[in-house]
Amino acid sequence: MEIFKPSCFHLLLLLHLLASILISSVLAIDPYSQALLSFKSDIIIDDSSSLSDWIVPSNSNPSQEIVACSWSGVKCDQNSTTIIGLDLSMKSLGGEISGDQFQLLTSLLDLNLSYNYFSDKFPTGIFNLTNLETLDVSRNNFSGPFPSGISNLHHLVVFDAFSNSFSGPLPAEISQIETLQVLNLAGSYFRGPIPSEFGDFQSLEFIHLAGNYLTGEIPPELGNLKSLTHMEIGYNSYQGGIPVELGNMSQLQYLDIAGANLSGPIPTQLSNLTQLESLFLFRNQLTGLIPWGFRNITTLTSLDLSDNQLTGPIPKSFSVLKNLRLLSLMYNNLNGTVPNGIAMLPQLETLLIWDNFFSGSLPSTLGSYSNLKWVDVSTNNFIGVIPPGICSRGELFKLILFSNIFLGSLSPSLSNCSSLVRLRLEDNAFSGDIPLKFSNLPDISYVDLSRNAFSGGIPLDISQASNLQYFNVSDNPQLGGIVPQGIWSLPLLQNFSASSCNLTGFLPPFQSCKDLSVIELSSNHLSGNISASISNCEFLDKMDLSRNSFTGHLPEVLANLSSLAILDLSHNNFTGSIPSNFANSSALVLLNVSFNNLSGPIPPEKKFSLMGSSAFVGNPELCGPPLENPCSKRPNEIELGIRKTQKFAWVLIVCSVVVVCITVSVVGVLYFRKGSQGNWRMITFSGLPRFTAEDVLKSFYSAEAMETIPPLSGSVWKAVLPTGITVSVKKIEVDAKNMKAVVEFVTLLGNMRQKNLVRLLGFCYNKNLAYVLYDNLPNGNLAAKIRMKSDWVAKYRVVIGIARGLCFLHHDFYPVIPHGDLRASNVVFDENMEPQLAEFGFKFLPNWGNRPFLAPDSRIDTGEYDTAIKEEIQMDIYNFGELILEVLTNGRLKNAGGSVHANPMVTLLREICHENDIGPSDPIREDIKVVVEVALLCTRSRPVTRPSMEDVLKLLSGLKTQTMAKGTI
Repeated sequence: MEIFKPSCFHLLLLLHLLASILISSVLAIDPYSQALLSFKSDIIIDDSSSLSDWIVPSNSNPSQEIVACSWSGVKCDQNSTTIIGLDLSMKSLGGEISGDQFQLLTSLLDLNLSYNYFSDKFPTGIFNLTNLETLDVSRNNFSGPFPSGISNLHHLVVFDAFSNSFSGPLPAEISQIETLQVLNLAGSYFRGPIPSEFGDFQSLEFIHLAGNYLTGEIPPELGNLKSLTHMEIGYNSYQGGIPVELGNMSQLQYLDIAGANLSGPIPTQLSNLTQLESLFLFRNQLTGLIPWGFRNITTLTSLDLSDNQLTGPIPKSFSVLKNLRLLSLMYNNLNGTVPNGIAMLPQLETLLIWDNFFSGSLPSTLGSYSNLKWVDVSTNNFIGVIPPGICSRGELFKLILFSNIFLGSLSPSLSNCSSLVRLRLEDNAFSGDIPLKFSNLPDISYVDLSRNAFSGGIPLDISQASNLQYFNVSDNPQLGGIVPQGIWSLPLLQNFSASSCNLTGFLPPFQSCKDLSVIELSSNHLSGNISASISNCEFLDKMDLSRNSFTGHLPEVLANLSSLAILDLSHNNFTGSIPSNFANSSALVLLNVSFNNLSGPIPPEKKFSLMGSSAFVGNPELCGPPLENPCSKRPNEIELGIRKTQKFAWVLIVCSVVVVCITVSVVGVLYFRKGSQGNWRMITFSGLPRFTAEDVLKSFYSAEAMETIPPLSGSVWKAVLPTGITVSVKKIEVDAKNMKAVVEFVTLLGNMRQKNLVRLLGFCYNKNLAYVLYDNLPNGNLAAKIRMKSDWVAKYRVVIGIARGLCFLHHDFYPVIPHGDLRASNVVFDENMEPQLAEFGFKFLPNWGNRPFLAPDSRIDTGEYDTAIKEEIQMDIYNFGELILEVLTNGRLKNAGGSVHANPMVTLLREICHENDIGPSDPIREDIKVVVEVALLCTRSRPVTRPSMEDVLKLLSGLKTQTMAKGTI
């Protein structure tokens, strides 16, 4: 066979063919498309390949149309000969861009780069697109001072640069653009004052500058913006007050200067804004009266003046504001009565006036003429009854009236208020029957009627409230009745409290009570046995049945409840012995069976032999340590005991002498080493038997009870108390003048109970020294485990657990409490590897009396915080974001909140997925992306742009992993 050998002619022919193909390919690409391909090559694209259709066709382009006109995000004119729009928003693009690629696109009218990860300096090449009408670069990470040159965009109508990292002064030059109608420079790091030139805009309708570092006084020149309809300039730190000139913006419909450090009175000139629909001036330091002239703003729908220092009454002139939907005046120093005209506002939906000094009765017609949805008048001095028509329109979902002097029966309209979700009436003087018909309340989730004078029993149809999570009717001594059948079967019920209510009868069977965590029924007249069906309540944390008339044996199944930590059965008529398997309960912290008819020996395990006698006294037939009543010995043991008595007599005498000497030494050490600072006192919380301070102090200095010598610093060590309980101990030195305030604060913390917070057990103190005792959990802390390889579900469980604990501190406890020292070493694990936060609030103890900024009247229902704790709350959120990154990367990204934003999110996500062995097609990848996004939101350097923990928990709770994690608990 003859082998073909190419000649020079053939090679030349082949080269000519390749050149022809290359030339035709180039000719097929127009310069505009070539420029966009150049732009594509300069950026980083995530795995979604959002610009994958930006390719050159293989065929020629005889019509000379622009190839890019068929690409996603590219908009051309009708003939496809000119590119007039480029929309690259939300395509996960990142990297640095110069903007030079856009220079050929001189006909471009709209450019949208929003919701991407572009970084570094703003591309000044964009300023050459002089025909631009809309420029949107929001939600990127452009940084550095804003460059000059934007005034070249003579036709610009909309400029949106929201949520970037710009620094330096605001660009005063932009005011030269006469056509500009929308300006959004919010959510960056601009500093200095608002330029007075911003009052020169000719056509501006919308301005948003909130969430920067702006200072100085608000320029009065802003009053010259006659065409402005929307102004947001809050969440900065200005000096001075609100310029009276702002009252000249006659077209203004929306004004928000919240959280801006404003002082002085509210100018009466704002009453001239007769087109205004929303006015937000909350979280400032405004003083004086609410202007009566606001009656002129009849278009007003939302008025929020909360968290200021306003005084005086609610103006009666507000009765003419017929469009008002939101009236929020909470957390001020207002007084007087609520004008009857407020009840006549037909559009009113939200009335928030808690934490003031209001008095008198609420208007009797409140709710009868408006679609009320949320009413909070708590912590005032209101008297009288609940207005009978409070829910007559059937839309009320939150009614918060606690800590007033309301009396009489509940409003009949509440019995059929099907929209009701949250009802808080505690700490008043209500009486009569509880008229709630739970069969008519399908959405009710939270009911607190405690500390009143109700009678007539708990409504028997409460078992039909399928969404009920929390029910508290404690301290209603005349309530009477029984514990309703089916109460434990409520699918979402977590807390049932009905102590001191004069209840009678038996406990219903415990069925389908898997979510139940707290049962409090102390000081009633309940009787009968505790059903073995209590074993169905697998997450029960606390059960207090003390001071009743229960009989029968102690159910052994109680010891099998893995979460049961507090069990108080004291002052009843239980018989039989203490089940030996109680010693095997790993979660049990407090067992109180005092004053019953128990008999036999206390189980010999160490947990019981060292337990304080107060947990067992009042049982005449009960014997063995720690009681002084020894159990009778068997006959063969008596003889043996006699023979051994003489042999050990001298040994016992010598030991007694040694014990006396050690005791004297310990007392001396306690007296002199502690500084002789007065008598020691002991406060015990729910979860710790009541014993003396001396018992506690001795255990600290016992060689057997203490792992380490008590430190001189504020570090933590372990100690075994006289009850046999191993606890963690924190030593805190406090100025004597502050100790009273510290005791009050620790008592507040000690009564706090939540699944993801470590329980405080006790507080031992003298004039200037304190020991805080809290649960010693068996599985170490996050810092020790952070580098251990864990699957994604385990990591998610840690993250969601920390989030729940923080959310409880920030939003669900009264008052709001920041953690103050959130880090890996303060996240500990219980026997089920459930994360719990330790040392929450401890940071503030040493100097508490000097700065008691956690105001006891801070409110949770509204989500508003005392101004002084904002920084601590926001730092908690930042630290949480850093912890997420640390958990997801097995400790590699530690304290990385300040640096992680420098890299594109897509790169970070790719690295984290790789570290967690998550492939590109794994459905869990989307969940990881959400968690990473939450971490980035929480670690934003501008505190006011960080989400609340309530928002964070909502984001984290909606993931698919949530279901997988539940299966592991």
